[in-house]
Amino acid sequence: MTDKPDTPSKKAEIDQRAKRRSEQLRANLMRRKAQIRSRRSGAEDERGEGLPAANVSPKDEPSETD
Repeated sequence: MTDKPDTPSKKAEIDQRAKRRSEQLRANLMRRKAQIRSRRSGAEDERGEGLPAANVSPKDEPSETD
């Protein structure tokens, strides 16, 4: 098997896909950067440390026989 395009139109299609993928990746990167910037500029988180479910001890969890 070869990765070479058979026709010029096939090559153009491959180039278009690569260009579209590049644009989508660039847009995704910009969205992620904007999201991080907005999180950094926001107020400090008012919640306590960690997730509430992470603070449950094994004795507090319901047993499977209940």
